Formats: sequence, structure tokens, C-alpha cells
Amino acid sequence: MEIITNNLELIWFILVGVLFTGFFILEGLDYGVGMWLPFLGKTDRERRQLINTIGPVWDGNQVWMLTAGGAMFASFPQVYATLFSGFYLALFLMLAALIARGVSFDFRSKDKSPTWRAAFDWCIFFGSAIPALLWGVTVGNLIQGTPIDKHMNYVGGFLDLLSVYTILCGIAFVCVFLYHGALYASLKTTGEISERARAAALVEGVITAVGALVLVGATYVYTDLFNSTLATVAFALAIISFLVSWGFTRARQTGKGFVFSALTILFVTLAYFAGLFPRIMVSSIDPAYSLTIMNAASSTYTLTLMTIVACIFVPIVLVYQAWAYYYFRHRVSQDDLHY
Repeated sequence: MEIITNNLELIWFILVGVLFTGFFILEGLDYGVGMWLPFLGKTDRERRQLINTIGPVWDGNQVWMLTAGGAMFASFPQVYATLFSGFYLALFLMLAALIARGVSFDFRSKDKSPTWRAAFDWCIFFGSAIPALLWGVTVGNLIQGTPIDKHMNYVGGFLDLLSVYTILCGIAFVCVFLYHGALYASLKTTGEISERARAAALVEGVITAVGALVLVGATYVYTDLFNSTLATVAFALAIISFLVSWGFTRARQTGKGFVFSALTILFVTLAYFAGLFPRIMVSSIDPAYSLTIMNAASSTYTLTLMTIVACIFVPIVLVYQAWAYYYFRHRVSQDDLHY
């Protein structure tokens, strides 16, 4: 128990990393499906079929983001304060996009007008693409650095969040989620749309591979991530996993392709968290001003209490989510649609 108490900051850094990994894997697939919606679905019934693949799980996937945010607030409140104040406009845009997406899922079928449904389809597209892009920009800023002063305050503006590297990160996130979502759509549908999604994944996979190589080069130039051996190994494993995923997809073993796509996201997230450690937010003004797991952590009492709470409720959430995916594991066909 004493060993755990003395390493609570590390434990919570790992836990936050695990929560964001789960979020990117699970929310990434429904961001991907949402972005593919206007393009893979050639008819209204096909688009409804795509929506139904993520209908039972998309809101549950977002719980990972809420839980990760809550965990950060409880364990590293200074990071939460600095991040949300500095990234306020970006997070507001993300929230607006997510609200539009959620509303669209519910309102799309309220009217049979093609114009009405097309409008909400595009809301789902933008409500998926904007958060995917902004999450990439956010992660890029965390590792590249943002203007944080000695008082742990963000002293820049919205445009300070946009740079060559952060925009590349945003584009890379969109590409990876598009690939991940196409594989999921192929696995969860039947008929022509399933094969169309697999073919889209193969094309998107080539684009993603090129983008990943560019991002790796930019990461080497603009950040110190590769100073970490673990981060370097994780990046290498991410590239290998992606190539294996694309190979399985090309061989029509889409299920295995999806598993290795998820592993790709896992290894990329691990690489960034390993590259950050022990920092959580890097200061571009002075490295000494960076927020770390030590200077931004809550008190030992708070961390101990939250650890007990996490040990009780995190397994419950995991079991519930696993049950939901198992219960809705069957493919969605057009015969399942009710108009």
C-alpha cells in the first residue's frame, strides 16, 4: 500500500493515458463512420444502415472522454485549468460540433424530406470531422509546447495553437479515424456497402501511411518525443501494426485488420504519453515552466480517495461497455431498418 501511495501521480498519469487510449479507439471508429456517411452511403437506406452501426454505442464511447476529463480534473487540476483556459475556443468548437452530431442522430429521421435528411447527414459529417481534427491539434500542442508562464497560466491566443506540426497532427488523426471507421463499417454491415467500406479503407490506408511518415518526420523535427526510448519503440510498433492491418484488410480479413488498426491507435497514444512523461503540458516559453505529474498533481489524500473510487467504478464501466458491444455485435443489414 505504501508503494502505491508513493506513486499515485504516476498511477494517475497512466490511468488518464488508458482512458484517452480507450476514447481514441472507440470514439475514433464512430468519428470515422460519421465522416464516411455522405460518401459510402449512396442511398438513404444505406446511410441509415451506416448510422445504425454506431447508434447503440456512440454515446457510450463519449463517456471515455468525459471520464478522462474528470480524472484529469481530480488528479491534475492545474493541467485541467491551464488546458481548458488556453484551449477554450478550440474546445468550444469541439463541443458545438458534438452537440450538432448528437442532435442529428435523433432528428435525421423525423422528416422524410431528402433535403432534411441530407442536411443532418452533413451535420454528422462535420460533427465527426471537426472533433477528430481538433483532438489531433490538441495532442500536437501538448507535445510541441504552448506558451505557459511560470505561474502555470496559458498566455497565448487561439492562433498560437496552430502551427505546421499541430495541423499535421490534426490531419493525421482524421486520416487514422477514417481508416478505423471504414473497417468498422465494413465489419458491421452487409451487402454492397460492406465491400465499399473495405475498398475505401484500402485507399484511405495508403493516404494514412503517407501522412504518418510525414508526421513522424515532423515529430522528429519539432518535438523531443524521440528522446524517449519507449516513445520511439511505440511509434515503430504503431507503424508495423498499421501495415499489418492494411495487409489483412487487403486479404479480406477485415476483422483482423480492425484489431491491428485499434493497436495502431493504442501505440500512437502510448508514444505521445511516453514522450511527454513526466510532463503533461510542455511550455514553449521555458521548459522549467512545463506542467508535470509532480507540480500539477492533487494532494495525496485526493489521489488516494480517487484511486479507491476508480478501482470500484472503472471495472463496472468496462464490463458494461463490453456487454454493449457484445449485445450489438451482429451486422446491420437493410432488412433490419424500420422506416
